[in-house]
Amino acid sequence: MEYYTLPESLLFLIPFFFLILKQLIQKSQNLPPGTRPLPVLGNILQMGKNPHISLAQFAKMYGPLISVKLGTQLVVVASSPHSAAEILKTQDRLLSSRSPPSVAPYELSVIDQHSIVFSSDLSNHCKFLRAFCRTHLFSPKAVESQTALREKKVSEMIDFLRSRKGETVKISEILFGTILNTLGNLFFSKDLCDLNYETNTSGIKRVFRKFIELGAMPNISEFYPLFDALDLQGLRKQSQVYQNQLINIWSEIVKEKRQAISRGSSDFLDAMIDNGFSDLQINILLTELIGAGSDTTTATTEWAMTELLRNKSAMHKLQAELTSKFGENDIITESNISELPYLAACVKETLRLHSPTPFLIPRRAPETCKIMDYTIPKNSKLFVNAWAIGRDSNTWEDALSFKPERFLDSNVDFRGQDFGLIPFGAGRRICPGLGFARQEIHLILASLIHYFEWSLPNGEDPMQLDMEDKFGVTLQKEKPLRIVPM
Repeated sequence: MEYYTLPESLLFLIPFFFLILKQLIQKSQNLPPGTRPLPVLGNILQMGKNPHISLAQFAKMYGPLISVKLGTQLVVVASSPHSAAEILKTQDRLLSSRSPPSVAPYELSVIDQHSIVFSSDLSNHCKFLRAFCRTHLFSPKAVESQTALREKKVSEMIDFLRSRKGETVKISEILFGTILNTLGNLFFSKDLCDLNYETNTSGIKRVFRKFIELGAMPNISEFYPLFDALDLQGLRKQSQVYQNQLINIWSEIVKEKRQAISRGSSDFLDAMIDNGFSDLQINILLTELIGAGSDTTTATTEWAMTELLRNKSAMHKLQAELTSKFGENDIITESNISELPYLAACVKETLRLHSPTPFLIPRRAPETCKIMDYTIPKNSKLFVNAWAIGRDSNTWEDALSFKPERFLDSNVDFRGQDFGLIPFGAGRRICPGLGFARQEIHLILASLIHYFEWSLPNGEDPMQLDMEDKFGVTLQKEKPLRIVPM
């Protein structure tokens, strides 16, 4: 009997044949509208370096719910309050699933069991982790108990800035260090870095930034899950290197606490050990909490400072509110922060224009479903473009302008009920640290504005500040803000 076989040179085409066949099948489905994808590549080439902007432009052409193909991965994008509510509220129970990023340095089973951010569904263990973090870190009672610590770390930041009076500082580095030290004391009862970023040799800020940046890099494994196990770009390997460096930073602390004969439960690490957490559970949870808490809060505060420098009227109104409440020299405390409506409006307006996580944390459809009468195939990824929603002219008047006044006589808030303003997400997987972040941002921003006059180096015009985004897991400024405290 004679057998016919394909030439070896053509064998590599077989996977691409199935990719094209899959795309042809999906064309017959009632998918949300979108720009025509190329074979195999899909719409990858149309994303550019700022996909949140590209997808917002597609939404203007095709509607509030669109679909694009990134390689073989179908991505459905919501870009309006209504379409976001369909995913985060109406279908929240079904669509609470997530897909761990391919760059994650752990197996899927490990992530599902130990991650609070990327577990594929809201399993009982994930619910336990959220409840545990809420009890020990994020409940109103817990956040209030941390007040003295936040005030102390912000006071140290102010003292450091006073020592640099008249000098140009890279404010994001100082903010990042302040927040890292706040979290370090919550988790370990110790600082994690020196605020003097020019002489700091600990490296934790660099390692965290590198670790977070890897999560936002274009990844072949995300576009073509067929090749995930190969890690063709070596991103997962790099991620493991940085993860190990982070673990080394606190491994000795964990070891000492485990060996201590008598120790009070004074910080979050003590609470985890007392509740039987393994080293693996501790390492994953600490990495997620510190990474998420430090980067987003830093980015939001830096954007707030940038917008206030460019909008002198808003800056003067905030300074006047702070002076009327605290006088010229009184110390700012958290107990008075809730009595500053213009400060709250400035923070909301910053979060509206500069959502710290432009796509929130992407969700996944665990089964085929319907959204707004469109078919969403099983395993589609779901992006909520919070950046686009915050700039939606159908929702916000003069949407691209920084106008905190729009929130003064408004009940709109960012707690997940108003889908025009969802920087922390909504529904079952809303950011558990929202209350902590709110207190931290308000206290830091109020202190920076109250204690200093700020200018740009060499008398530069604030209106000429670069306002370009640097896309990533967190949306940062392309060019870090450099300013002079006086």
